[in-house]
Amino acid sequence: MYLTKTISLFVFGVAIPSLYGQQGRGGRAGIAVGQSPAAERPPATKTPQSYPSEQIRAGETRFASQCGFCHGRDAQGGESGPDLTHSALVAEDMRGDKIGPTIRSGRPAKGMPAFTLPDSDVAAIVAFIHDAKTKAEAESGGRRSVDVDDLQTGNLEAGKRYFNGSGGCAKCHSIAGSFATIGARFQGLALLQRMLYPTSGRGPGAAPAPPTITVIPANGQQVTGKLAYRDEFTISLIDSDGWNRSWPIGTVKIDGEDPLRAHAELLGRYSDQDIHDVFAYLQTLK
Repeated sequence: MYLTKTISLFVFGVAIPSLYGQQGRGGRAGIAVGQSPAAERPPATKTPQSYPSEQIRAGETRFASQCGFCHGRDAQGGESGPDLTHSALVAEDMRGDKIGPTIRSGRPAKGMPAFTLPDSDVAAIVAFIHDAKTKAEAESGGRRSVDVDDLQTGNLEAGKRYFNGSGGCAKCHSIAGSFATIGARFQGLALLQRMLYPTSGRGPGAAPAPPTITVIPANGQQVTGKLAYRDEFTISLIDSDGWNRSWPIGTVKIDGEDPLRAHAELLGRYSDQDIHDVFAYLQTLK
């Protein structure tokens, strides 16, 4: 199996059950040892419901910026949050009567913060989650998964050339420092996640604190705050009032120093081969 660029770009928002020790093989009730969690069907939605496509699309953007890191950009599980398409709460929700209060109050005991969002944003997120669940229920399979062996398709020497040359990685990452052991500190998918966008990985070598940036939309009304999320499609920040503000990245100007900007820009330039080659090289840095 070759990990395509489409999957690679989103892999930091997709939880692989065996990676985080939460749902390892045989670790989820009803799953036999050696059987994939994809075999488990999501619970049926108690009250089927549909939403306007415009609201679902708006919810997709807001979900990616607010919830995607923990729950995955497709709501099927992420860095620390569960797969919402398999959530009993979502299955029983009726147009946000359960999801909405959970978003606003959070679940501090489980590491989920409370979010202060406009009603329209909450409604859009609810619409997206239900749409994602409906699609999951219609699929014959279950969640996506990636085995470590699936990642071993790159050329080490080509990755080293890209790292030190056209990719520009060596301008920021010197293999004479702590980066020299990144292959020992992160392995498999965790290493690929860290490579594609550093804030996706946890563990040794935490990402830097979010910088203060200013976003300038087409209307010229500047918004300044702490960077919350950025990829090749979307940028969001937390403003001085605690609101999360998001924009399509191609429609705004951005002022301020973002130490991870180069990683976000690379997401749009990587070829499939580049990704696998650099990954092959990083694995040797131990």
